[in-house]
Amino acid sequence: MSRPALWNLPVTYAAVGATQSPETLRYPPEGYRVFEKRVRIGTGPARWDFAWHATLAWGIKVRSGFTIELTETPPEVTEGSYAPVSFDTAGTPVAPAITGPSTETVYGPDGLPFVSPGDSAWLVLHVGPFKIHEPVRVVYVIDEPNRKGFAYGTLPGHQISGEESFVVDLEDDGSVWLTVRTISRSATGWGWARPFLAIGQRIIRARYLKALTGPVD
Repeated sequence: MSRPALWNLPVTYAAVGATQSPETLRYPPEGYRVFEKRVRIGTGPARWDFAWHATLAWGIKVRSGFTIELTETPPEVTEGSYAPVSFDTAGTPVAPAITGPSTETVYGPDGLPFVSPGDSAWLVLHVGPFKIHEPVRVVYVIDEPNRKGFAYGTLPGHQISGEESFVVDLEDDGSVWLTVRTISRSATGWGWARPFLAIGQRIIRARYLKALTGPVD
């Protein structure tokens, strides 16, 4: 059976951008749970370059056991997507360092192109002989000199409803950090399935936190 086109489907939750909102993370919508973890993944320019390139090209998902199936999105959709403006500590807008209108596609160490707001994809997880297909859309991209990452939101057909973000930071001392944030709830009406989904989330999150700590490719 053919899968539906993703570009014209709405996300399955209302609080788009929730993983960037301290207020929403502190007081999530009813039924949603918040996960946040920040870990040190290394030190130095080589680790930083590897980490942010991998992060912006789905590398954390790939290195956690997922296959990424990118889908076609009409140009007018991605061009009209909202890209939030970032500000420094003085309140000055921070210009993007990498992303933005360009005719050149930039690829990460796993061979996938950098994400852009509005991109849609199937995240495919192999569980024994089975494949779990998770439809998602990139809802924002962070592209500052020392802070880079993105978040995706769930689309109809995903077992979870909510948003997940991956952000890497380069600190003044040269240390490199990964922050994973999730705001989510079960999207299925099957109550018996919820404990299994929660266990699966814990396993996958543990993989996320280790995904960028291996050898620098």
